[in-house]
Amino acid sequence: MLSLPPSTALMLIDLQNAIDHPSWGIRNNPQAESVIARLLARWRELAMPIQHVKHDSVEPNSTYRPGQSGNDFKPVAMPLPGEPICAKHTGSAFVQTDLESQLRAAGIVTLVIVGVITNNSVETTVRHAGCLGFAVYVVEDGCFTFGKASWPAAEVHAMSLANLDGEYCQVVKAEAIFRAFN
Repeated sequence: MLSLPPSTALMLIDLQNAIDHPSWGIRNNPQAESVIARLLARWRELAMPIQHVKHDSVEPNSTYRPGQSGNDFKPVAMPLPGEPICAKHTGSAFVQTDLESQLRAAGIVTLVIVGVITNNSVETTVRHAGCLGFAVYVVEDGCFTFGKASWPAAEVHAMSLANLDGEYCQVVKAEAIFRAFN
């Protein structure tokens, strides 16, 4: 059975309105936001650490570019006052940010990660966190992605998680996280 220390942070990656733009294509895990909402509510109920990650794209045509509605957090993942937000410009939340020092200063050694895009910002941040020595759990049903070329979104998602599992993180279902709190 999974055991999580009280210093485990829930990290929500790039849960912004931009991800709903039709240009992204067909996604997998349509229930991901409801899973994320349940996890976020549980973290808040237990007063455990939460870390929001926001993508502030520097690409001129990006749906994540600051100054437009796509850059805003999705309502399901809206930070509450006092919850930290890490703004990033690359795939990894650890590149050119002070995220690592903030987590270490708060005594965080374990991360439970949810968000988008599984094979982009989630995967990049998870790899980086694992290399930095954090214990990382990726919630399989709390992440989603989009199809690439002839690969359906579900297959891209599965391959990304398979590449991470065991070396950089442990891939789990949300129910395993909820059971860890009982």
